[in-house]
Amino acid sequence: MEPQSHSDETRTGINSSDRRRSVEPVLIDTSEVATMLSMSTSWVYREASKLGLKGYKLGRGRNAKVLYKRAEIFKWLEHQKIH
Repeated sequence: MEPQSHSDETRTGINSSDRRRSVEPVLIDTSEVATMLSMSTSWVYREASKLGLKGYKLGRGRNAKVLYKRAEIFKWLEHQKIH
């Protein structure tokens, strides 16, 4: 008798495409930060370091991509609450 093969969905109750969709990226690019904060990308480039938001530069030269940690953006945003 052949052993039955079970898909991931059968074993876990979660299909693999649902698992992939639930993972959020750790780093987001400048345009995503700007959209999240309802600001322009030029504002993010100009003001982020002044506000304590640290960017991570990937690549070299003019085309290097600047990414930000999603958790740091949310943490900074939480500190901007007016009590």
